[in-house]
Amino acid sequence: MSIDVANESGVPADETRLSRLARFVLDAMRVHPLAELSVVLVDEEPMAELHVRWMDEPGPTDVLSFPMDELRPGGQDRPSEPGVLGDVIICPQVAERQAEKAGHSAQDEIDLLCTHGILHLLGYDHAEPDEHKEMFGLQGELLAGWRASLGDAEARQAPSGEDATR
Repeated sequence: MSIDVANESGVPADETRLSRLARFVLDAMRVHPLAELSVVLVDEEPMAELHVRWMDEPGPTDVLSFPMDELRPGGQDRPSEPGVLGDVIICPQVAERQAEKAGHSAQDEIDLLCTHGILHLLGYDHAEPDEHKEMFGLQGELLAGWRASLGDAEARQAPSGEDATR
């Protein structure tokens, strides 16, 4: 699996952790081992430009997802098709503000946003109540599994996702 993480923001970030998290999520969703993913952290100005251009909404947002080959999760007996999953763009400054309001760390928020963005790339959405329940439930399960894999008691106290306002 090819996972590229680039920090183009002015905020220090644990790129190795983001790569490991992305691999964990993609493995859990049975995404083909030859799939490609890009995670990019950007400052508020470029995020605001992307937000206006692609969503027609002003100001920076926390995360945007840009699917490429419209891959879907694999099943129990098979992985997804190989291909380019797409790009997850995260704004650490927005994540920091959201983390402060939610009472957890900026890294926990960035983990949540990365997971959320990958789920969008895999076709999940939360516009309708049933979609919201499915996506945020899965997001919570993935983050709980990720925290358990870290083996860190503090990590297990991080947000599950239902409290997130995406």
